[in-house]
Amino acid sequence: MTYAPGLPEDATFYSAHKKRVTSEAVERAAEKALAERGVRIDDIAEIVFDLQKPFMSGLTKALCVENVRAVLAKRELQHAILVGIELDRFAEKKMLSEPLQSLIDQDEGLFGVDETIALGAVSSFGSIAATTFGYLDKVKPKIIGKVDLAKGGRVNTFLDDLIASIAADASSRLAHRVRDDEEKRAAQSHRK
Repeated sequence: MTYAPGLPEDATFYSAHKKRVTSEAVERAAEKALAERGVRIDDIAEIVFDLQKPFMSGLTKALCVENVRAVLAKRELQHAILVGIELDRFAEKKMLSEPLQSLIDQDEGLFGVDETIALGAVSSFGSIAATTFGYLDKVKPKIIGKVDLAKGGRVNTFLDDLIASIAADASSRLAHRVRDDEEKRAAQSHRK
């Protein structure tokens, strides 16, 4: 018996009535949800590149993509993506009760739950990620602004903040990794 019909085939049983959802299945579902909403990994990596280029000589888009993929491997972020995008989808289909339907549909300025979910996903990447998220939430560069201004019945109340969260996390991860590498090289040169 399956606890939740429709779970991926690679989910594994952990009790007689429930299936454990593997981290790989959740990661694939989160990336698929982003792609279905028109968000590519490369779109997010562009934001990371623009944020970090002034501070990192020799920065490549490939390194930015690598860091976006690394943060997308975090369960907390995957869960935030799945919940947020699902709420956006329900709002598009008018499946939420009022006043929640109107709050999400209109992206009410005082609602704040969209930012709260995205900020929760930022917390594991430190203060750099949190301040970067705030900046991206206000400026809304590139794909963030594109989804924020989507028309035609599209609701992206949560999606724009989730993209900002992913980009902020990847930027913070990249900054910390680069600093770690610099310190290792400096320590090695002192030993010589």
